[in-house]
Amino acid sequence: MTHDVVIVGAGPAGLALAAALAGSGLRIALVERQPLAAIASPTVDGREIALTHRSVRELRALGAWERIAADGIAPLREARVLNGGSPFALSFGSGAEERLGHLVSNHLIRRALFEVVEALPGVDILPERSIAAIGRGPRAVSIRCEDGEELRAPLLVGADSRFSFVRDQLGIGAEVNRLERAMLVCRVAHDGDHGGVATEWFDHGQTIAMLPLNGRQSSAVLTLPSEEIAYLAALDPAALGGELTRRYEGRLGRMDLVGPAHVYPLATTYARHFAAPRAALIGDAAVGMHPVTAHGFNLGLASACLLGTLVADAARQGKDIGSSLLLRRYEATHRLASRPIYTATNMIVGLYTAEHPAARAVRHAGLRAAARLPLVSRGVSRLLMQP
Repeated sequence: MTHDVVIVGAGPAGLALAAALAGSGLRIALVERQPLAAIASPTVDGREIALTHRSVRELRALGAWERIAADGIAPLREARVLNGGSPFALSFGSGAEERLGHLVSNHLIRRALFEVVEALPGVDILPERSIAAIGRGPRAVSIRCEDGEELRAPLLVGADSRFSFVRDQLGIGAEVNRLERAMLVCRVAHDGDHGGVATEWFDHGQTIAMLPLNGRQSSAVLTLPSEEIAYLAALDPAALGGELTRRYEGRLGRMDLVGPAHVYPLATTYARHFAAPRAALIGDAAVGMHPVTAHGFNLGLASACLLGTLVADAARQGKDIGSSLLLRRYEATHRLASRPIYTATNMIVGLYTAEHPAARAVRHAGLRAAARLPLVSRGVSRLLMQP
């Protein structure tokens, strides 16, 4: 064996798993296609992550939370859902001083996790490596890199995106939904005060979200058919700011871009299994969520922490860290946590992006019905704010 655990993918989930294994005595290889500089100091990618209180607790336990500067953390006090031209809004959270969650830039979280992992003994970070083939035996997994280097370990973990090469090599199928829509994200400054309130507006023909950042800035998230997003992304910053102001109907006043716009094609994925003999999937390799409910990062972090806890406990007890019993327990637990959220999110997206009159009537009635059921609003708020 060259290592005890080989993790393919040094994104947030892979880094979080390596951090979760700290103190276990295991030797870990973290394999990533990008160069080391890109892992250590990731570029701004426009994505602002809505962290639940549970995720903050997990990042704090990993030692990453305190590495994020306070001015990089924005309070999320309330979330509102709007539908079409209706003035009615379904709200979650109180809007008071207690936070519903926190908003942090993706690149800041990744950098903090890397700083934790870089300082850990027993972790080999192997950048600029691409996997060519994976072989499995009863006691170990072998990983051959394209440069000929070979790694062997009792446990392989795929954390290499929703279009996971590891998943394919393991022969694990997945539900893949390419939505033919894209998401444009950019940071904007505006005249109005957002009050720490996030808005998700399912307008006719578009979905636009505004995520509140510190000061009078927000992250604008616009979802449209891919060709329309491509057209908007090609506009100069002043024209794009004007277009966002118009599309948001001036609710926050004039908007001016702060930094470049980023475009992400939308697709959702759900692996048919999260585990195979001597192997497991975490993060987007297991579940690739639609961003509309902001659960993707939180679920990915939860999967890394769950698997890390199970593996570390097994190692301390001298048990097989790649046993089928351990991996089945991981899969069952994460499937129970993720499948309802994944299914519900896809149903919401399908309903709230449909443009036929029946769908418009149903979603408007649905929001009003939810507002008349306080347990719904309080239940969602408690889910986000759980200690």
